[in-house]
Amino acid sequence: MVTTPLLPSDYLDLVSPLRAGADLRGRIEAVHPETGDAATIVIRPGRGWRGHTAGQYVRIGVDVDGVRLWRAYSLTSPTNRQDGRITITVKAIPDGKVSSHLVRRVKPGTLIQLDQATGDFVLPEAKPAKVLYLTAGSGITPVMGMLRDTEFDDVVMVHSAPQPHDVIFRDELHGLVADKKLSLTELHTDTDGMLDIARLDELVPDWAERETWACGPAGLLDAAEKHWSEHGVPERLHVERFRPSIVAAGDGGEVTFSTTGKTVDADGTTPLLDVGEEAGVLMPSGCRMGICFGCVTPLKAGAVRDLRTGEITEAEPGVLIQTCVSAAAGPCDIER
Repeated sequence: MVTTPLLPSDYLDLVSPLRAGADLRGRIEAVHPETGDAATIVIRPGRGWRGHTAGQYVRIGVDVDGVRLWRAYSLTSPTNRQDGRITITVKAIPDGKVSSHLVRRVKPGTLIQLDQATGDFVLPEAKPAKVLYLTAGSGITPVMGMLRDTEFDDVVMVHSAPQPHDVIFRDELHGLVADKKLSLTELHTDTDGMLDIARLDELVPDWAERETWACGPAGLLDAAEKHWSEHGVPERLHVERFRPSIVAAGDGGEVTFSTTGKTVDADGTTPLLDVGEEAGVLMPSGCRMGICFGCVTPLKAGAVRDLRTGEITEAEPGVLIQTCVSAAAGPCDIER
């Protein structure tokens, strides 16, 4: 009666937002520039944080211009960081509302929403004898979490970035090389061109014997999957993709998120996962490429188009869709 119309927990949130039992939140404690368009965000997670495995990612909810937007970022901190903080490293992308906000505008002290860490792009329990990390651009972020967490006797990295100053974590990587903890091949695409996967025979002669983790642009990962498969060792390649490869367009329409009561207009090329996040709806997701099924959600009404194949799925009882690779094909209702 004293707190009506609020609940006692609402007042506790003001005093102790990171307490046990509260919705999981984090407080940004520092922002460290890495390159001209990338920064590492240091976060103190709430007491409900269950930890992470190196290579996993975390979804964060950030209020940007009065709208709560959710995005997923790889965790770049080791799992045993002594102060209990976690870090994500964000690269600002053109028209990226959240990434640009985090890199250029967010201030220490800002509270954000957190999900628990998730993702299967992780190291095995049994250490491989030889490891290869194949990365490009911001694809280095999950791998950096692995490098900081686990040492190997024989680890090689091939990393591509436009120019030397674009290499995220460059000083730390070269420090590992100096300490003989890493063998690094750094390629600069502005001068060297894009990496030809066939060059691995030259750059890493024993690549086929190595357990490999690859993360970067779709073209690099597609080429890697083909290369490893053609050489009969696809099981040794582990891939993390940040975005699906879109090959088809739909018609678009009004999208209703019936659980939250939000309705927005969507075009036929934007994944419903992104549409929901832009509207401030908490959308479940995994790797965002349509293979992990972490984003599966009921389609209550209407139709959606698979952005990979162009196939139309219409609502009927029990129909589930993958929001990361589905776009509106006319008005539709998503149960979120």
